[in-house]
Amino acid sequence: MMKTAEVLKEHSFLERLIGDWTVTAPDMSGGEPWTETVRSLHGIWFIAEGTGRMPDGKEATSILTLGYNAAKGKYVGNWIGSMMDYMWVYEGELDASGNVLDLYTTGPAFDGEGLADYREQIIFVDADHRTFVSSAKQPDGAWKQFMEAHYARRI
Repeated sequence: MMKTAEVLKEHSFLERLIGDWTVTAPDMSGGEPWTETVRSLHGIWFIAEGTGRMPDGKEATSILTLGYNAAKGKYVGNWIGSMMDYMWVYEGELDASGNVLDLYTTGPAFDGEGLADYREQIIFVDADHRTFVSSAKQPDGAWKQFMEAHYARRI
């Protein structure tokens, strides 16, 4: 019989995400804020549902799931959005500070030719503010940032 998952110390980073957030990302949303609600499935999985408008004015919804896979020793998850038909699958780790979750994935390249490597980071500034940064891996191995979103907890 499969062992039931247990809440581990690694889940404490993800617990910090729970709540209602206002999201600003001028480059991605045309300057209009989004909202995001994050909930927990018994401390094991965390689901973030975001809603807002795209720069073209169309309504959009995104869903991010995150958890910790003890067997892999990695954070895992995926992201889907109503604006695309690609499911992003993540694997990553927490940095030494305990405030930055680095998530790595492969997805459609910007030039439309094949796939590319990406790193997305969830960075806690404090308990009520976090940043989400997306970067693409360059031919020289460096990461080039192309998107940044700011999250403020709605109190």
